[in-house]
Amino acid sequence: MNHRILVWVFATVVVALIKVGCSDAGVPPETTAKESDMSAFEAVVNHTTGVVDQTVTSIEGDTVDLRGYRGRPMLIVNTASKCGYTKQYDTLQKLYEEFGSRGFVIIGFPSNDFGNQEPGTHEEIADFCRLNYGVTFPMMEKVHTKGPEQAPIYRTLTAESPNDMRGEIKWNFTKFLVNGDGEVVARFEPSVDPMDDSIVDAVAALLPAEG
Repeated sequence: MNHRILVWVFATVVVALIKVGCSDAGVPPETTAKESDMSAFEAVVNHTTGVVDQTVTSIEGDTVDLRGYRGRPMLIVNTASKCGYTKQYDTLQKLYEEFGSRGFVIIGFPSNDFGNQEPGTHEEIADFCRLNYGVTFPMMEKVHTKGPEQAPIYRTLTAESPNDMRGEIKWNFTKFLVNGDGEVVARFEPSVDPMDDSIVDAVAALLPAEG
């Protein structure tokens, strides 16, 4: 009897060990869920599509890491030298001079997407802006703001910004206001002059109080 009991106990232990081994061969449901949650978290953390997470090229050909502008409000504008709105270079410069000392920056992206109104070379564009309007804010290389060759930063601005600010660029001098965290907070269409109260007030609201 004792021998039979020992055999039964031994067999029971073996079966139990086999079951444990089988369950360990896969990943327990709790572990799978945790690992899945962690993967999703890492995906969110590593998915950097914000404006300040991007690298662009200056009109002089230098690499510009926009992370250098983190903490600084930005107005991003697609520009053109032969447009009815080209005179806005003058008021963009005035806006930059008014708030630049408080950390505000304007970034111009020349584009030939609309009416072939920016046909010049990078050197010609830079000379035009400096000589005609005294532009001192950063100008980047010519980019596409829409279509299959759309620049990544414009994909972020037009497709990944808040819903009421999304949508294809319609013309030169469309303006996106970005806060210090790289979030688009306002969009102004070409007809809105850079020194319009709506833009001036929106920029001022993002800056620390003077004094």
